[in-house]
Amino acid sequence: MRNKQKTDKYTLYGAEFSLYSGKARAYLDYKNIPYDEILSTLKIYKKIIIPHTGVRFIPVVKTPSGDYLQDTSHIIDTLENEFPQQSVYPDTPKQKLVSLLLELYGDEWLLIPAMHYRWNHDNFPFIYQQFGNIINPKFPAFLRAFIGKKIGNRFKDIVPGLGITDKTIPAIENWYENRFLAEFDQHLQRYPYLLGSVPSIADFGFIGPLYAHLYRDPYPGSLMKTIAPHVANWVERMRKGHHEPGNFIEGDSIPETLKGILNDQFQHQWPVLEETGQRLSLWYEQQNDKSQPLEIPRRLGTHDFNLGGVNEQRLVLPYSLWKMQRPLDYYQSLNSDEKAEVDPFLKSLGIYKAMQFKLKYPIVRINNRFMLAPT
Repeated sequence: MRNKQKTDKYTLYGAEFSLYSGKARAYLDYKNIPYDEILSTLKIYKKIIIPHTGVRFIPVVKTPSGDYLQDTSHIIDTLENEFPQQSVYPDTPKQKLVSLLLELYGDEWLLIPAMHYRWNHDNFPFIYQQFGNIINPKFPAFLRAFIGKKIGNRFKDIVPGLGITDKTIPAIENWYENRFLAEFDQHLQRYPYLLGSVPSIADFGFIGPLYAHLYRDPYPGSLMKTIAPHVANWVERMRKGHHEPGNFIEGDSIPETLKGILNDQFQHQWPVLEETGQRLSLWYEQQNDKSQPLEIPRRLGTHDFNLGGVNEQRLVLPYSLWKMQRPLDYYQSLNSDEKAEVDPFLKSLGIYKAMQFKLKYPIVRINNRFMLAPT
């Protein structure tokens, strides 16, 4: 580690109610990286975030050298190079693969209950006041709520596009409360974190939705503390950032208590991702000029999906493929000996065939935008 990094501070531009800000903040705290957090007000967006990143998404991390990092996985990977001690990536093949898969699950699939419980349950005017802070956190509470409602409703309008409808809500609540929370709570009764006594990249994928929306918002927060107290305690540990020394589980072992979550990922999330990959490939092949990288669209129509036996439609969201590509690329990078260790585990879960999926055209990040490279 360079001496400069020990004293100079980073800057986190985020918000307490922001899902992905929670992921970046927890990582900075865990690594004991010195930083100041600045609320991403409208003024900050206009003067700092958009000019320096070219996009409108938080969190953004400014380094002491003046670089601006965007996208939580990119932020974490960049800072891992600067602060390599106690890496959040296991160095054994099964655990690293599982940690990347569960990061994907947390970042992209737990978004469904996060958005449902925020916008379809009684979290008001609390959440509107939070959004009102974007304009001016010094405004009176009633005025923040009034302004925040106008801003928040733009996010609320996204909810049906994620497949969260009257038809699917009972299945979403049954899955989240009776399966996910129950299984994760059971796991945490034995292990402090997902893969042992220290957090991995999987824990940081989970903390985003489980803190900002599902713990901090009043209704789901009360629910979590009541039916899954060990999950609530894990959230508090992750948020405080003060972790006891520890290690990943010995012997590259994957706890039995995680297998239900992994099965759910491949039963429900993975088919959505595979079809999204196929749709993005078809879109790319229909483009006339492929001489330069093409920015992938934020949406590509709709498609059918199934959650808990209920069929519904949701938006095709190609951005998720960037996160899917991470575990797929890692799996394909394994040598024959490493695959000989990993493949029996995948077969025991019935997910070996799914892990052979390949994205036809790789996604690259160029200036914080997601592109398909020229053929």
